[in-house]
Amino acid sequence: MNIDKIFNGIKYKILQEYPTTLSEIEIHYNSQNIKEGDIFVALTGATVDGHNYIDMAIEKGAKIIIVSKVVKLKEGISYYLVEDLRKYLGVIASNFYKEPQKDLTIIGVTGTNGKTTTTYLIEQLLGAENVARIGTVEYKIGDEIIPAPNTTPESLDIIKMCKKSIDKGLKYLVMEVSSHGLTLGRVDMLNFDIAVFTNLTPEHLDYHRDMEEYFQAKKLLFDKLKDKNNSIINIDDIYGERLFKEYGGISYSLNKKATFDKSILETLKPPLLGRFNQYNFLAGIAVAELLKVDYKPYINSLKTAPGRFEEVNIGQEFKVIVDYAHTGDALENILQGVKGLENIKRIITVFGCGGDRDRVKRAIMASIAEKYSDIVIVTSDNPRTENPLDIIEEIKKGFSKNEYIVEPDREKAIEKAISIAQKGDLILIAGKGHENYQIIGDKKIHFDDREVAKNMIKKLKI
Repeated sequence: MNIDKIFNGIKYKILQEYPTTLSEIEIHYNSQNIKEGDIFVALTGATVDGHNYIDMAIEKGAKIIIVSKVVKLKEGISYYLVEDLRKYLGVIASNFYKEPQKDLTIIGVTGTNGKTTTTYLIEQLLGAENVARIGTVEYKIGDEIIPAPNTTPESLDIIKMCKKSIDKGLKYLVMEVSSHGLTLGRVDMLNFDIAVFTNLTPEHLDYHRDMEEYFQAKKLLFDKLKDKNNSIINIDDIYGERLFKEYGGISYSLNKKATFDKSILETLKPPLLGRFNQYNFLAGIAVAELLKVDYKPYINSLKTAPGRFEEVNIGQEFKVIVDYAHTGDALENILQGVKGLENIKRIITVFGCGGDRDRVKRAIMASIAEKYSDIVIVTSDNPRTENPLDIIEEIKKGFSKNEYIVEPDREKAIEKAISIAQKGDLILIAGKGHENYQIIGDKKIHFDDREVAKNMIKKLKI
């Protein structure tokens, strides 16, 4: 392949060029991954400028540097300039790796809540041995598990995973598509075979100016469909209704007449708890039906995603559920689901709110926790650079009664919940789900709600 072919379809400028070979090399935007002869892409992000790492990339063997601004040139190194490099990185990657995405059936799932579990259910219903999955918890390509720094990876990483998927003989790629991923152009090089919309509730309003901008970002996925009839939309959601009126396609609902509705649940009887999971299941069935896959053999063994309504059970006389719910709507859905379980005496909810994120939802989550719980324990989540006590003060504004417990130390808050739990109670530990860390200041420390709950149950010998 000649170097000009990787810039096919985009404008670029040669700053300095030397003869080079493009065989047996890779493209990277992380200088740490560079090997002899590789291409280094100097991406500019919100906090890191890749141009500052060009020298490091060259020291590790990079022979080709792609930049978005003029830099000091070194002899023997080829430099190419592409304006708005992040936007076109997916095109460059696609050209270099020969468009592997075109050999996959790609299913995108977007929305505020339910994306992760929906992708897990779709994977199982299509036959996990045929499916690559990209999302919040992890990236799974065949038998390879890759840590997930972002819900939707950088475009270069997506293309590399598409290539791996093809090399491993996989047929489908199911991926969560975030509003960040859509607006930052991370999926611009993809054309989706199916798009699923779960719901839209207040979230990421530190990034989007308002709900309308957030909605318009989500809509971008449906503009990337090969066939608009392959839209799968939850019409019980008000934004889903809007989307369905505009795009049509396939509807699903628990409250209305739809292409896939509660009659499907009555027929198939999936082993999933909670109304929220009924929505996720309907979306998954719609995908499988659209792809004409025989999914019925997989139904009885379906499991939700890690940290999504995940039970911690080591023989104690009460239930402990860990869930990722970190918005008002998600918390309400989970608590409504808990209310529907049989033989539950009291609900004890432990939750906090992340720092440097949507402040509006803090009081809302308090109001919802109070409405559905018998005991509420307010604690810290990922405070990041905010003072945890300041976050808790904003949470407290949502309570109507002074009948909650405050324990800023999350480990102690979980211990408190377990110490007061009685036979038949249910503890919901909300907010972090699958996360095995806590971000305090600029440090990420190990912390897993599931591990802490197990240890506390053992410690208290309950």
